This record gives sequence, structure tokens and C-alpha cells, in this order.
Amino acid sequence: MAFCAKCGSSVTDGIAFCPKCGSPTGPVVMSSPAAAPVSGPIVTPMAASGTSGLAENVAGLLCYVLGWLTGLIFLLIDKRPFVRFHAAQSIVVFGALFILRMVFWFGWFGSWGLFSLWTMLSVLLSLVTLVAWIVLMVMAYQGKMFEVPVAAGIAKSIAGSVKV
Repeated sequence: MAFCAKCGSSVTDGIAFCPKCGSPTGPVVMSSPAAAPVSGPIVTPMAASGTSGLAENVAGLLCYVLGWLTGLIFLLIDKRPFVRFHAAQSIVVFGALFILRMVFWFGWFGSWGLFSLWTMLSVLLSLVTLVAWIVLMVMAYQGKMFEVPVAAGIAKSIAGSVKV
């Protein structure tokens, strides 16, 4: 029989939270489902400190969902190397593509027509962005450390140097 560290009431082994005050009692370790019957709702232990609470492959996929923005968020909240690499790669790849799209967008206003060189390059860049977005999300979800040739080196230095 264990006791709650906060209120001192007795807590049955295998229960994650105190029934009296609700404070966590520590990690729940059970050898088999038949070892300790559960009478209430099943409570899973909280995620380890420094993680987003998601599986690595899901967190890696989410690094790319909104481009450099979600990459920045996951770089700041998650400490796992796989997630940090994908977050940093998202920042580098989609940050560079965002800057290039802005250059082409402002270049379009100075061009002479709808089908100018700037417009065609902007459309091509949009297609490259879409393909990169899909490929990087699929690779991260599959758990692969897919490296974009130029961006991966920069991403590795960012992911290894940022300590939160």
C-alpha cells in the first residue's frame, strides 16, 4: 500500500492519481493486465519532460504542416533529436522557399505581363514547394531521416546547437 505525497491518504498500487486530492502518484507499472484490475477510468502516464507528448514520427510530420512556423514551434518545445532535426530542416527549407516566393511575388509587380519570366518561376517554385511539403511529411511519418541536400547540413547545426 502506497501513500499520497500531497495529502497522505492511502493509494492502491497501480493507481496513477490519488483518489482523494487528484495529485499524481508516479508512473504506473503493471506486468500484465490481469495483475491489477482497474475499477475506474484508465489513465496513461504523462509524457516525459522535453517532449510534445506525441510519437516521434507524428511530431516529425507536424514539423512540416505549416512550414517554417511549425518547425520553429517544435524546435522550441521538443528535445528529441529526430523531431529537432525535422523541425530545423522545416525552418531551413520552407524559410528559404518562403523568401524566394516573396522575391518572385514582388518581381511580378514590376514585370510586363501575366506570363512573364517571374510568373513562370513563381509557379514552378510553388510546385516545388508542394512536392517538398508532401515528400518531407511522408518521410518524417515513416520515421526516416530524409535529408534535403543543402538544407540538411544547416538543419543539423541548428538542431544540435539550440538548447531550450
